Amino acid sequence: MKITIRLIVSLVFVIALVAIVFSYNQVSNEEKRLIAELERRAIILAESLQESVKPLIESNSFSKLNRLVERFGNRERLKGVAVFDNHGSILSSTPDLAPKISQPFPQAVISITENRQISSFKNLSGSKIYLYTMPLHQDDKAIGSLAIFHDASYIDVRLKGIWKQNLFRFLALSILVVIITLLVVRWSITGPIAQFAEWMRELRMGKDRVNEPATPKRGDVLSPLISEVTHLAKSLAIARARAEEEARLRVQAESLWTANRLKEHMRVELGGKKLYLISNREPYMHVKDGRNIKCIVPAGGLVTALDPVMRICDGVWIAHGGGEADRVVVDGNDKLRVPPEEPAYTLKRIWLTKEEENGYYYGFSNEGLWPLCHITHTRPVFRLDDWVYYQKVNEKFAEILLKEIGGEESPLVLIQDYHLALLPLLIKEKRPDAKVAIFWHIPWPNPEAFGICPWQQEILIGMLGADIIGFHTQFHCNNFLDTVDRFLESKIDWEQFSVTRGGNTTMIKTFPISVSFDSALDRVSATQEKTLLRETILKEIGVHPKYLGVGVDRIDYTKGIPERFRAIERFLEKYPEYIGEFTFVELGAPSRIHIKRYRDLLAEVEEMADKINWRFQTKGWKPIVFLKRHHSHEEIDRFYKIADLCMVTSLHDGMNLVAKEFVACRADEDGVLVLSQFTGASRELKDAIIVNPYDIEGMADDIYFALTMEMIERSERMRRMRTVVKEHNIYGWAGNLITTLLRLRVPATSESNKE
Repeated sequence: MKITIRLIVSLVFVIALVAIVFSYNQVSNEEKRLIAELERRAIILAESLQESVKPLIESNSFSKLNRLVERFGNRERLKGVAVFDNHGSILSSTPDLAPKISQPFPQAVISITENRQISSFKNLSGSKIYLYTMPLHQDDKAIGSLAIFHDASYIDVRLKGIWKQNLFRFLALSILVVIITLLVVRWSITGPIAQFAEWMRELRMGKDRVNEPATPKRGDVLSPLISEVTHLAKSLAIARARAEEEARLRVQAESLWTANRLKEHMRVELGGKKLYLISNREPYMHVKDGRNIKCIVPAGGLVTALDPVMRICDGVWIAHGGGEADRVVVDGNDKLRVPPEEPAYTLKRIWLTKEEENGYYYGFSNEGLWPLCHITHTRPVFRLDDWVYYQKVNEKFAEILLKEIGGEESPLVLIQDYHLALLPLLIKEKRPDAKVAIFWHIPWPNPEAFGICPWQQEILIGMLGADIIGFHTQFHCNNFLDTVDRFLESKIDWEQFSVTRGGNTTMIKTFPISVSFDSALDRVSATQEKTLLRETILKEIGVHPKYLGVGVDRIDYTKGIPERFRAIERFLEKYPEYIGEFTFVELGAPSRIHIKRYRDLLAEVEEMADKINWRFQTKGWKPIVFLKRHHSHEEIDRFYKIADLCMVTSLHDGMNLVAKEFVACRADEDGVLVLSQFTGASRELKDAIIVNPYDIEGMADDIYFALTMEMIERSERMRRMRTVVKEHNIYGWAGNLITTLLRLRVPATSESNKE
């Protein structure tokens, strides 16, 4: 209440000060205007009278002069006229003025003596008078003067009226300000505070609000506080729900991996040790947004999978800093804490030259190894210069990592993917006590295909420096061992799936990667959210079909996007009743556009979408909505939650986390997953509609099957797939992989090895 009173008094004081200043200026300007107008009228009247008065004075025609003067005695705001001789004595005047004028009249004498017009304000018998006097000449001889008397009292009346009018305005404005201030304080401050206080009280008392939408921001002064309190309240509710879930699992003697379980497990297993994760792609990238800098999450499954793990482990993630503003936000050691909104671990950035990036990343990694491993009819290109840069960058990563782990005893290192195949050996040569694992996120081809690479032995030797090599599927493990058997002299244990070479033993194991799973959401609230969200999104994209499909991909030739679009076109040909009823939304993130094959693919996908839309679209509807840009996880999740089907049509994929993300988002237990048989995910999500992406006719029929599937069957399929993702989530993947690595017995480091 005291704050409100002080605020009102301050506002009224400021308004009063402003009102006084503006009123003073207004009065001053109005006074100047009225005086100028009065002077102008007096001059005009005097100049018009002098031509008539001078001949009458010269001829001593005082009777005519009196009649002339008397005519001006009754005019509005004109008190009268007086004519004086050259000594200042009255010759003639308006009858009412004569008794009030002293003789000789001083102003008339001065006007004649100094030969100039004189204007001034006089008090004449208690009235404010404006007096204008001008000398009269005949043949350069002063014969007298003419005085014009105007009533000026109206000027003061007008100025007082302005002050009075502005006083009323000030009072009215003050009353309005007080009322509005009270309403704003009530609406924007005390109301929200009371509301959130009540919300927090209910949460404290155990009333769960996990599934209720956050209070909408009204744009008031407390909106940042409202946002943070909302986030905190929901976090507390989610934490309570997860704790209850943990308790339920313990009672049921289940062993599901959760974020809390992984955190506790890592605390015990790591014993204070840090986890060092190395990848080419960074989990958070900083880019310029006008004059500002914003943080974005790069597209790709690797970040989706590993960011939750690193948040729990509070480790160090070493990656290439590729954002245009990345250098601006790091400290002197090229580090920063991430995520920005809730720092949980350290990101260490490595800088590459344009030549290094082109040769190592775009060249050898993505024009060579990527098409080689995916076998998707794109010819791999291997150049000596690219191979040189690939080795150089792997050495740069090794050098920086070795500095980071310099003070660590038996450091724990987890390397990600095909960009860093040489890194395990480079680390082990300097730090044989380090426990090193490399996880290969993409498929591993058969020996015949891998033999295309001119440096296949060097890559295999580099990878076998690791203690563990992880793949998504057993099929990829088998291919890797076959490849080692074909190209290297080594001892392979097919029962234990290990390779021994040069005194080092490497385990080859499957660790099917997954996504996080939030079991706190319930089906009823998810269904309610879906209805509201669907209306919002359809309005955003400008179509309102009965059925909605979604695809989420990097624009990559391994993802089967053209095949998907051809299947949609064929579906509309075979089932024309769905024209106007079915729209497919493709959330496509442009990727590796420096490579010609990717630029050509992007143009092909855009052209194909335009062609299909031109062929089938009607007013207010089109079959394909292609949203070509990077999308945040929050944006993608919104589409997952409302889609009737999700299409994952990869031509070859290690796992493909889009399929698991879609399933994890469907707390309403609805929606159909159309999944390529060439993905690792198809070996786990057997209740998806498994398709051959090369079979366009078959995929068209499968789209029809998905859209006509009975609700009961859809729910049963989704429920079983959600159980799979729930039981085999990202926390289980990380827990199994890191625990396996931690419990390895690494030979003691000899002094010679250290040297």
